[in-house]
Parts: sequence; C-alpha cells; structure tokens
Amino acid sequence: MAQGTVQVTHTGTSRWRRRTGEYASLAAALEAASDGDVLTIAPGTYRENLVVQRAVTLRGPEGSPGSVRIAPADGVPLTVRSSAVVQDLHVEGQDSAAPALLVEDGAPELIDVRVVTRSASGIEVRGGARPTVRRCTVDNPGGIGIAVLDGGGGVFEECEVVAAGQSGIAVRGGAHPRLERCRVHHASGAGLSVTGEHSGLEAIGCEVYEVKGSGVQITGRAAAHLTDCDVHRTTSDGVTLDTDAVLTLADCRIHDIPENAIDLRSRSVLTLTRSTVRQFGRNGLSVWDPGTRVDANQCEIHDSTGDYPAVWVSDGATAVLESCRVHDVPDALFVLDRGSRADVVDSDLSQVRNTAVSVSDGATAQLDDCRIRDAATGAWFRDHGSGGTLANCTVDGVQTGVIVTKGADPTLERCTVTSPAEAGFYVSAGGRGSLHGCRVTDSGGYGFHVIDGCRTTLKKCRTERCARGGFEFAEDGPLVEDCTSDESGGVRTAAASAAAAPEAAPQTAKQSVGLLGAIPGQRADLAPATTTAPEPPSRSSKDVLGELDTLVGLESVKREVRALTDMIEVGRRRQLAGLKAASVRRHLVFTGSPGTGKTTVARLYGEILASLGVLESGHLVEVSRVDLVGEHIGSTAIRTQEAFDRARGGVLFIDEAYALSPEDSGRDFGREAIDTLVKLMEDHREAVVVIVAGYTAEMQRFLSVNPGVASRFSRTITFGDYAPEELLRIVEQQAEEHEYHLDTGTGEALLKYFTALPKGPAFGNGRTARQTFEAMVERHAGRVAQFEEPSKDDLTLLYPEDLPELP
Repeated sequence: MAQGTVQVTHTGTSRWRRRTGEYASLAAALEAASDGDVLTIAPGTYRENLVVQRAVTLRGPEGSPGSVRIAPADGVPLTVRSSAVVQDLHVEGQDSAAPALLVEDGAPELIDVRVVTRSASGIEVRGGARPTVRRCTVDNPGGIGIAVLDGGGGVFEECEVVAAGQSGIAVRGGAHPRLERCRVHHASGAGLSVTGEHSGLEAIGCEVYEVKGSGVQITGRAAAHLTDCDVHRTTSDGVTLDTDAVLTLADCRIHDIPENAIDLRSRSVLTLTRSTVRQFGRNGLSVWDPGTRVDANQCEIHDSTGDYPAVWVSDGATAVLESCRVHDVPDALFVLDRGSRADVVDSDLSQVRNTAVSVSDGATAQLDDCRIRDAATGAWFRDHGSGGTLANCTVDGVQTGVIVTKGADPTLERCTVTSPAEAGFYVSAGGRGSLHGCRVTDSGGYGFHVIDGCRTTLKKCRTERCARGGFEFAEDGPLVEDCTSDESGGVRTAAASAAAAPEAAPQTAKQSVGLLGAIPGQRADLAPATTTAPEPPSRSSKDVLGELDTLVGLESVKREVRALTDMIEVGRRRQLAGLKAASVRRHLVFTGSPGTGKTTVARLYGEILASLGVLESGHLVEVSRVDLVGEHIGSTAIRTQEAFDRARGGVLFIDEAYALSPEDSGRDFGREAIDTLVKLMEDHREAVVVIVAGYTAEMQRFLSVNPGVASRFSRTITFGDYAPEELLRIVEQQAEEHEYHLDTGTGEALLKYFTALPKGPAFGNGRTARQTFEAMVERHAGRVAQFEEPSKDDLTLLYPEDLPELP
C-alpha cells in the first residue's frame, strides 16, 4: 500500500491535450499511463512490486532525493521492460533469490537511483536490455552489486558499488557493458568479474579498491578493456586472468596489492600499455602456462613490498617488455621452465636487491638494448637448456655482471659491464655461452672469470682497469680469439707458470682448444691458491695418530679415526699388490657440542690422509656460513668456489654447517652454497676432503633436508661432552704447559666445580676448561700481586679459592 499519491502527467499528440491525474498506488498509475507520460511519486514508502512496461518517466519529487522508497516484502521491487526513465528513487529488496532492480528489455535511463538491499544482485541487466545508468549507487552486502547477464549491455556512468557480498560488478553469459568513471569498493568477491565466452567489459576512468577478492577477474574466454583505471588495496591479486581470458590495460595503475599485482594463467593474453604496477607483495607480473602471454609497452613496475621477483614467467609462458622500467624490487625478471620466454627491449632494470634477470630450467630470455643498474647480479643463466641472447646491453654498478652455470648456453653480444664489485662475466660448474664483442671496465675483481674447464667462447672481448686481472681462465677452458686487456697480465689461466714474465699492455689473446697454457704474458702475482698449496707434512701417520691419542677423552672418536685410517692404509696396500681396494668415502660429519675437539681432530685427520698419500698436503681450511654465503646469489657461488680452491689438497672444514640450511630457509642463499659444494665434491672428489660439523640435532636435520649432501659423506662421528674428570685433566694439562701447579685440594674442588657447572647451550666443554684455567690464573694474579716478596710456590700454586664463581 502506498503512503502517498502518484501524480501522472499524461501526454497526448498535442501539448494542448496534456492532462494530470492522481492515483493511490504506483501500480494503478502505471496501468493508466501511456508512453511519454511522467509519473511523479509523492514521498513515502511503497510496498509494491513494480513492473514498468511502457516508455514513461518514473521519478521522485524534485529537491527530495531518497524520499521515495520502493520496498516490497519479497520479490523484485522494480522491473523495467521498456525504454523508460527512472530517476531519484530509493529501491530496497529483501529477497536473496531475486534482484532488487531488474532491467529486462529496452534502453531505459536510470538516474540517481539508490539501491540498498540484501538481494541476489542490486541491479541486474539481462537479455537485450541496453540501459544507461547514471550516478546510481548500490549497497548490497548480500549478493552481487551490479550483474549484467545473458547478452545484456548498457552504459554505467559515475555509478558506485559501496558494498557487495559477492562481486562488485559481474558480467557473464555473453554480456558486454561499458563503465565510465565508476567506483567499486568493499566487495567480498572480485571488484570486476567477467566470465564466459563472448562476455566482455569496457571500463574507462574507473576505480576498484578495498575488495576481498581480485580487483579485476577475467576468466573462461572472456575479454575486457580498461583505460585510465585504478586497482588498489585488494586482499587477493590485483588483476587475475584465467582460461583463455583477454585483457587490455591502458594508462592504468595497479598498486598496494598484498599478493600478485597481475596474474595470468591458462592461455590468457594481457596487453599492458603505459601502465604502472607498484607496491605488490608477491609478483608484479605473474605469467604461467603454455600459450599465456603478456605484452607490456612503456610500463613501470616498482616498489615491491615482498621478497619475490617483479616479473615471473614459467611453465611455457611468454612475456614481452618494451620500453619498460622495473626498479626497487628484490629480483626483476625470473624466467623458468622449458618453453618459457621473455623478450625485453629498450628497458631499464635498476635498484634490484638480488638478480635482475634469472633464466633457469630450460627457459629463454632475449634482451636487446637494455640497461641494468644497481643490482647484485645483472643476469644469471643457471642450468642446462637455459639460454637466450643479451645484445647491446649495459650492466652497471653490480656485484657480478653476468653468471653462467650448470650447462646454460646463452649468447652475449656487444654487452658492457661497468664497475662490477666481483666479476664482469663469471662462468662455472659446466656453464657454456658465447661472448662476442663484450667489454668489462673498472671491475673490483676479474673482468672475465671462467673456471671448471667451462667451454665458453670469447671473441673480440676487452677489459679495462680490472683490479684482479682482465681474464682468468681454468686450464683447458674457453676458446678465446682476439681478446684484449689493458692489464699487464693480458689473459691468464690457472695453469700459468709462476715464472711467467709480465709484458707491456695491451695484450691480445688468440687461441684454440688445448692452447691456453701457451698464451703469453700470464701473470704470476695473481696465481690462484691452487698453485701454491701448503707443503706436504713430514710426519708419518703413526706420529699423527700418536698426537691424537694424547687428546683428553674422545675415545669413540679415536676409534672411528683409526678405523678409517686402517681402511685407507689397507686399501693402498691392496692396490700396490694388484688387488681391488674397497672404495672409502673420506668426507665426514662431525656432530657434538662446542669445545669437544672437532677442529683439532679435523686438522689431524687431514695430516693423516696426507701422510698416507691420499691428500697432497693435508692442510686445513676452516670456514663457516659467513665465508660461503654472499649478500646476493652470484657472490655465494664465487665464495664457495674460492673456499674449495683454497682447500685443494687438504681438508675443507665447515663449522656450524646446518646454518647453510636454516629451518625457515625460504629464499636463503645458503642453499646455493650447498648446491655448489655438492657439485664440487663430485667433480673433484680426490682433491679435497670435506668435513661438516655442528650440534648433533641440527646436523641430523641438515642431512635429512639435503639428501644430496648426505649421500656425499661416509660416516658421522659423534663428539660426546667431556666428563668432569676429563675437564679436570684438561686444566691439569694447561697448568703444566704454563708452569702452574694445582695445590692439594684444588683438583677435588675442580671436580665439584665441573660437576655443578650448568651444561646448557653456553657450555663449551674443552673451551670451558681452558677458560676456567684462565680465570684461575687471573684470580691468582690478583691475589699474589698483593705480596711484597712472593715465593716460587706463591707464583705457581693454584688454590681452590682461585676458582671462579659458578654462573
């Protein structure tokens, strides 16, 4: 029942025949009206389900917006099936299975209509309807804000969805609306959702924000075109494309996204022009699956808030970036998986915390006329099948310019690396590649550093002002032709003679396979550690084992070392007798608490192996995580390689090795050190013995999560904590070595002290015993310093009172 009256101005064929009538209900007024009539509704609430089937104007009184409420108990409050005009009405629905305002036919105009409802949809357009909707507002926390379905269309101008329980605007079933200067926010689903073949959406100057789903979601062969739009502050991805979706973004801004700014999958295609992507938590552009493609032109991707690559291309997808800028991100471009490809032209990649371009798992990257600045690594081609081309690119202000590893085979043409901290071009672990006309200037390390006998080809390359040398090659390494350097050493190899004389700059190298050693002018002052190994020990294995026996405690450790020594010695004798010798893996795991003698035993073990002729020198190189893991990906491989090279002929002892694989490793670079180490252990198994050491529980976890590491070690030796009696013996040895004596009762006091001493994480076993002795000497000095003429006993005897306080 109406709470007011409806005044109808009837329009005839002549203005002289216009007349006015008043009706008690909207239904009666609509029944009496003809095309062209104007129905002015008095303020009030009308509990009627209205159907407008004629081309009339239905409006509230001027100057009283919101004073007319159409609010039936159920069903559709307002249905329009004609080219009517509906203006200044307030529509309220209560039926969760029906829309609040339904447009089924014609080309009506909806102006300044406010829909406040808990319906299936706030405004729904179906079939052949083509409405023009201006300045309308939808508040529907129970369903979709605006739904355009089943071939519907129309234009929505300056409309706003202030709340939606599902999508803000949903388009499906071949519908194709146009949005101009609309706003969608506080939706529980996607902001804009377009689904299904032949469905489409055009949006100009629109804004989507504060939605719990994706800002824009295009799926199932649908298409959309957004111009000058903003998508920001979503809970999920900013823009999502899936299953043959097509989207064009021009002059748009995607920002403040906690997940992927733009995510494409399953043969979707995105064209991105003059648009900005910034402040994203995962990838700025995430491109997946064969047939999926993004073309970006004159775009900017920057200011990542997470720890993921700005552009991610994988599973056979393609990305093309032309005249784009990517900056202030952890990594700029990652291309992964066979069939994946990235083409980057005339673009800038800068302010990259880790790697600017990473190519792996058989992917391909093509960079032309690009500029890479202020990155840890410029470009890294990681593994077999990975490659592509860098042409006419510049790399400036990086740690390492270009890295090629594990069988990767890129082509680099006319590229320049300026001021790298460590190396311009670094090739290792079976990397290949062809470098033509490339140049390195002002390197803090080498210009071109090729190790592990990698078969890289260098032609007409040049270095200038490289601190460690222009070219550093392994023996039987790359093919070099017409390469020059302003360094006095020219081009050199790891096999260079230590007596080679320097020649005047510049030097030119021209060589083929097997002729590296013949390159003139190789520098002696920069010879690597592998050419200057320590002298072999002079002691026999029996002498070294004798020193091992003098160590306090460690009985089980001594038995393990003797058993290994016996196996190696008998194997050597069997070989001399022409018999087969059992294969003994010499790499070891030492577990136990600090201060139990692990480093000492490692040193003696190396000396024993040298005395048996197993190792060349047996020297010990002790490292930890900080010595192997760099601040960026490229430097980690280099540091690990250098540590391994220093240990050639001896033992590489990695203390607290579990720190290379922390429990929350994520993108931790320690894994890179492990991968590099495992390959080096396999490739040079006779040259270095590796011992990894650390706490028992942590080392068990380390080995369990790195099966590749675990398989390289023959056995684990556990170093148990020292008993109080053994700690007392260490103090007695320290006292004897430093010419002190324990007075009667001091030994018993020390036993009680070590028994009561807490054995927590800070307990250092032998280190604690030595620190206890040092504390006793300090307290003794404070006591004896007060004597005017101390006796010899005063100067040498340690009393129970010299013991430190228990912590």
